[in-house]
Amino acid sequence: MSLRGAPYRNGGGTPAGFDCSGFTQYVYAQHGVSLPREVREQSRVGKKVKPANLAPGDLIFFSTTEPGASHVAIAIGGDQFVHAPSSSGVVRVERITVDYWSERFLGARRVN
Repeated sequence: MSLRGAPYRNGGGTPAGFDCSGFTQYVYAQHGVSLPREVREQSRVGKKVKPANLAPGDLIFFSTTEPGASHVAIAIGGDQFVHAPSSSGVVRVERITVDYWSERFLGARRVN
């Protein structure tokens, strides 16, 4: 959560600028967990999680710019997630129940 407000940067993977998968890779690395760099690769790690069983730290995947997993975020509890969206330009918290995100939700994964 301390990274909220960090700028969006395509290809970015540091607090100086993140894209979505760079953000998730960076956050997981801070906890000693290695993730692949690309969204599609991240969507294959860990175990599938049903939406009703989402827990803080789960990866959430969306189809935004192309078919299949094209955006990734991190669940933080309830219906909220944190991510690096290009649309707002900064890392921020949003709700999965908002129409835009719920219509694009693909699934979630738990990486231990």
